[in-house]
Amino acid sequence: MLTLYDYLDSGNGYKIRLLFALLKRPYRWVELDILAGATRVPEFLAKNPNGRIPTLQLEDGTYLAESDAILWYLAEGTRFIPADPIGRALVLQWMFFEQYSHEPYVATPRFIRRHLPEDSPRYAELPVRLKQGRAALAVMETHLTTRRFFVAERYTIADMALYAYTHVAGEGGLELAPYPHVTAWLARVAAESGHVPLTERP
Repeated sequence: MLTLYDYLDSGNGYKIRLLFALLKRPYRWVELDILAGATRVPEFLAKNPNGRIPTLQLEDGTYLAESDAILWYLAEGTRFIPADPIGRALVLQWMFFEQYSHEPYVATPRFIRRHLPEDSPRYAELPVRLKQGRAALAVMETHLTTRRFFVAERYTIADMALYAYTHVAGEGGLELAPYPHVTAWLARVAAESGHVPLTERP
């Protein structure tokens, strides 16, 4: 059986839990307290030298890291990745956008505000990160003006990757009201059969 090393409040881990739920695929879930350094101990670093969750252990003992790589591995051959080359490339385009232009500026403010004390020097990062977060949301808003989902008018892992932290962006100080098409898309994703919330334990 597949084993997912994860932390419940992690949007990156949530992407994987969401896909597992949609696929109705059983797996073993191991929660690690990242705030207590549980991913920085030698036992876990032997599994993932980068010391991060999520990390997926495959049936043959191989460890796979990076949330979007895990999404792609699990979704390969399913309805959540298009079969045509351009559709597949567009899914990857939006997943790269999520990791490079979205996650650092939407997810990180949420982490700072939820998990760090108010006197943390990292609060000084918030103005710049939130500005970039609003820029990422504006890109999404423009794209969704004429589309229901990000690629091929269907729900794919590109949507899952972007949904994970977008739907809780307000917890980091990014209000979603100025982005009505993003808000409507979030509702469509949440209405998908098999959807589970971020904080639901497997």
